[in-house]
Amino acid sequence: HEMKCAGAEGSFHVYACEWTPDEIVTYVDGKVQLRATKAAMGADHDSWPFHYAFYPILNLAWGGDWGGYKGVDESALPVSMIVDYVRIFQKQ
Repeated sequence: HEMKCAGAEGSFHVYACEWTPDEIVTYVDGKVQLRATKAAMGADHDSWPFHYAFYPILNLAWGGDWGGYKGVDESALPVSMIVDYVRIFQKQ
């Protein structure tokens, strides 16, 4: 899935994920980015892997789709990801 986010490189944004037994919805600045539902993926246990425990991972991936084929533009390095805070809530 792809979503254009104006100013993604130069300003802070709010990323969110709501995880329920039946769906996962991700947001960027309050707008739905992606919605995945158990019903859409099928009732098969292996088709819906989101019933296991999970842990947040913050990742700055580098390289894009080209991989080793066209190389990486190293003139853009170094890069950094600045995180102001991470909050996790659990519904009771």
